[in-house]
Amino acid sequence: MLKKLLPPPGWRLPVIILLGFFTGFGFLVFYLGKAHSYLSDRPEACVNCHIMAPQYVTWNHSSHREKAHCNDCHVPHDNVFSKYFFKANDGLRHSFLFTLRKERQVIRILQAGADVVQNNCVRCHEKLLTDPRLEASVAMYRAVREGRRCAECHREVPHGRVNSLSSVPYARVPVPVSITPVWLKK
Repeated sequence: MLKKLLPPPGWRLPVIILLGFFTGFGFLVFYLGKAHSYLSDRPEACVNCHIMAPQYVTWNHSSHREKAHCNDCHVPHDNVFSKYFFKANDGLRHSFLFTLRKERQVIRILQAGADVVQNNCVRCHEKLLTDPRLEASVAMYRAVREGRRCAECHREVPHGRVNSLSSVPYARVPVPVSITPVWLKK
């Protein structure tokens, strides 16, 4: 079985060199694209793309900063496979749009993302929504059960008002680390 996969003896060295080249190129793209950072839950990974700076800054100045990071709201939490499938699917779409310069200047969440955010709002705030001692909670829970989304009333939570890239002109955003190796800078 293994012999069928091996190339003829005269082709083995060129095939090994070609496989080595593509493997090395794959690792280089993985490194330069900072793909490893997307496996984490760190919010700084979201600003690898400059277009996410307003979302990062407005979140960083919100009440959610201490308790919830990007993935806590924007990624499903029903199981680990669903989480990473959603991250991979969304990330590939973002990188495709960004590479082809098709990204919008003002980011709008897609329906799938809005559904995930809604489920995570309810998941995190379930105790608040079901507390019968709070009159507002009863009304909010009824509204959610009737199909209203939390964002209909809480539109500016946690990002505030983000209308364009100039929404936060003096904001401090983590600067991406240079991809140029130290030895090459010298």
